[in-house]
Amino acid sequence: MRYIPHTEAEVTEMLGVVGRGSLDELFTTIPPEARFEKRLALEPALAEPDLMAHLSDLSKKSTGSSLLSFLGAGMYQHHVPPAVDQLLLRSEFYTAYTPYQPEVAQGTLQAIWEFQTIVSELYGLPLANASLYDGASATAEAALMACRLTKRGRVLLSGCVHPDYRRTTTTYLAGRNDMSVQELVVGADGAADRAVIERALGDDVAAVVIGYPSFYGSLPDLQAVAAAAHAKGALVVATVSEPYALSVVEPPGALGADIAVGEGQPLACPPQFGGPGVGLFACRDDRQYLQQLPGRICGETVDHDGERGFVLTLSTREQHIRRERATSNICTNQGLLALSLAIRSSLLGKSGFVEVGKQCLAKARYLRSEILKLEGYAAAFTPAPFFNEFAVRVRGGDAQKVCQKLEGQGIIAGFDLGRELPAHKDRLLIAVTERHRREDLDRLVRALGAV
Repeated sequence: MRYIPHTEAEVTEMLGVVGRGSLDELFTTIPPEARFEKRLALEPALAEPDLMAHLSDLSKKSTGSSLLSFLGAGMYQHHVPPAVDQLLLRSEFYTAYTPYQPEVAQGTLQAIWEFQTIVSELYGLPLANASLYDGASATAEAALMACRLTKRGRVLLSGCVHPDYRRTTTTYLAGRNDMSVQELVVGADGAADRAVIERALGDDVAAVVIGYPSFYGSLPDLQAVAAAAHAKGALVVATVSEPYALSVVEPPGALGADIAVGEGQPLACPPQFGGPGVGLFACRDDRQYLQQLPGRICGETVDHDGERGFVLTLSTREQHIRRERATSNICTNQGLLALSLAIRSSLLGKSGFVEVGKQCLAKARYLRSEILKLEGYAAAFTPAPFFNEFAVRVRGGDAQKVCQKLEGQGIIAGFDLGRELPAHKDRLLIAVTERHRREDLDRLVRALGAV
């Protein structure tokens, strides 16, 4: 689908250059009898997401397949308009490499700086880097940063954090004699259990890492956890797998998180076989934090003529400069996907971002209420606030079988939680986005009711 960027003013300017008063005058060489003067018999125009869904439905008729997905669990299928891809294909972005020379890379550097500004506003924290590989690497780097800042070695990792983030963090810290990870059980509501965290807190704890929202969709009491952690001198790291959640809930920085990390994929690109991702990272405005922030940072400055410009800053912390004395081995960033996120966020604007969030929220609540009306289905956790993802206990107690049966009908019902924890084999994690239509939600309900 082509993205046509010309505005009315630009069209008028081009017509002036070629000496024509209108677009119709460009076709005066075509004889009147050869022109089609009637209106085309077309259906009324559709909104871009609806048009893309319609074209997708048409394509499925030729392949004989129709796949409806409610899969989330850290990767989400939101609408990314064709304008994003079209702008990314510009050669100065698509072929650009590391902007070591600011005098020839101002466009790339400004794009990175704009991305950092968006992440800072998103997370409610003033300092942000130029992105990391994905949400998992960002979480691990946050744990290491917290250990350096507090000069402590124990990290409390709530079981509500995404399993990939937990595994990566544990692997990062496993080879260090002065650091350790203690994984904590999830609360009955599927979020971080404050009582469990308070019992585990000690003077040797560097950070408490919790999901916001949790992997199971529930929103924790982040402010209360932060107060408990700070009372013991520990930092709080909030992980955010679904950035659209921050359109309707308070940003982690406003609730006491010292570091916020997460995945930017939902704002940058569709899920593609599990990747790629773009790691988001922001923290408090403090000199020590700035010096320990992993990865590269783009800063705004002025040149010798006083003109605004952009440069890479503080890269001496990175492995390719300081080798074994580096604070981080992250010496690059997901530049193209970071740019994609910045473009998408700019096209949405604040009001558009909130509107998408409201749609996700309303559709998820409708779907959950309809599923819970079905015989044999129940909530997987005690009631708690959630955004666009929730877990249910399935009829028959085997989520894997339910997924297999619905897959035969062209429906990916969600994520079988038994894949991560055998005790949760009866639970299905379902995600909803603004792309789901009312008929999609009702189709899932009917399919679940017939299993």
